[in-house]
Parts: sequence; structure tokens; C-alpha cells
Amino acid sequence: MNTIPNVPYRLEFSVEVPGTPEQVWQAIATAQGMSAWCLPTELEEHEGGSLHFSMGPEMGSDGHVTAWDPPRRIVYEEDWAALMGKDPDALSPLTSEFLVEAQSGGTCVVRVTSSGFGTGADWESEFWEDMGANWLPFFDNLRLYLAYFPGQEAAQLEATASHPGDAQSLWAVLHQALGLGGEGAAVELRGATGRIERVGERQALIRLEAPVPGIFTVFAYGESAGTATAGVRAYLFSADAADYVRREEPAWHAWLQGLEVAVPEDTGSDVTQPAGRT
Repeated sequence: MNTIPNVPYRLEFSVEVPGTPEQVWQAIATAQGMSAWCLPTELEEHEGGSLHFSMGPEMGSDGHVTAWDPPRRIVYEEDWAALMGKDPDALSPLTSEFLVEAQSGGTCVVRVTSSGFGTGADWESEFWEDMGANWLPFFDNLRLYLAYFPGQEAAQLEATASHPGDAQSLWAVLHQALGLGGEGAAVELRGATGRIERVGERQALIRLEAPVPGIFTVFAYGESAGTATAGVRAYLFSADAADYVRREEPAWHAWLQGLEVAVPEDTGSDVTQPAGRT
């Protein structure tokens, strides 16, 4: 007998962004727009259209558009049971609704609601807590995209490396290695220059200025007991962006792997070693 999914989950966000409703719609309801501040996205831009969010090698979320009312409202459903490898009968679809409300002064408020029903399992609560924490930084990306790069196509760069230890200690190493300051400070990132827009918990958001303009995020997070990950993600906007990504993505990966991190004390050693090398 299958358990009826009757335990509700719900997340709500609201962000004010620059731009007209049409510009905001391009950012939140097209494949090019979503890929320029969120995840690499495939989207058929009509009601009933399919969508796919890429979350890394051989990992992604599939769904379809259930409501399409440009430039005001889009609703889509994702199969979070399939994403998590769970019984599809135990969960409802994960539904996300984006509403665009024009404001005076050339801005819009974007209201986002994600909801679904599960069985109340512990992993479900963890999934929704993680989703809420992971969603928030993307809305800072959206604000920057609409402020500086509206309508432009992005080339995305992403590199990560795993390390022994905890995320907070790893963030301290990453923060120091890159010489990150506070919000508004100028910064140089391995030859690229920019300005820090936001500093959050174990992450920093930077607007790149040269040699390629774009949005750049540095972050650290915990994977499992005794392991953490450091990473960078960038959305780059220029004719040279794709070439820059091809050159710099492997270089960033090597740099992240080469970070000197302290081996956890329970290993019996207090020496340091490059992350990712054992």
C-alpha cells in the first residue's frame, strides 16, 4: 500500500530587480535568460513545454511548464522523486511559480513560490532546507544580471575541488587565498579584476570587470563528514567569453585542487596538504 503524499512543503521568496516586465520575463522564462544567472537550462517556451535544469555531470532535473502568461506569470513542475531516486508515487510534483509585478521607478518585484507534498520523511525536510539555502544566492545573480547584462547570453564557468575538513575552515582558506575583502572592495582573482557585491555565509558574489565582464561566485560547502568542497561559478558576457572559459576553467580547477588545507586532527597529523591530493 502506497503512502499518500499529504505533508506540505513550501518556500517563498521575493526580490526587487531593475528592468521592465519584459526584461525580467526574458531572464526568468527563457532558456537563455535562466542560463545566464541560474543553472544551464533547456526550456520550451510555452505552456506544456518541457524543461531541464543541468546540475552537473549526468545530473539534472526534468519537468514541464504548466502555466505561461508573459510577461507576468510562469509555473512549472519538476519530478523531485526522480531527482532524488525515490518512489514517484510517494511524492507530488515540485511546483514553482514566478510572478512579475511592475513597480514605479523602473523596477519589478519577482515573487517565487515552490511547493510540494511528501510523506514527512527526514530526507524530505533536508531537501527543502537545502533548496531554500541554495536558491537565495541565485536571486543576487538575477539582480546583477538585470542591472548590468539584461538580455545577454552567458558562457558559464564552473570548477570545484573536494578537501578534507569542514566547510567553514575551507572557506577561511579560500577567502584568504583570494584576498577577499568586504562588500564594495576591489578584488583580483587570478588575473581577473572586479568588485565584491555581496558576502554571505561561506560565499562571495563578485561583479567581474576585466578581462571579461560577468558575475562570479566563490563558495565552500560541506559534502559529508570530514569532507568539504571549494568552488567557483561564473557567468561571462562578451564575444571572448567562451574562449576565456575554455582556457580558465581547467586552470581554476587546478588552483582549487592545489589549495593548502589542514588535515583534520583525527587523522593523527597536523601538516597541510594540497586539497584533492592524497
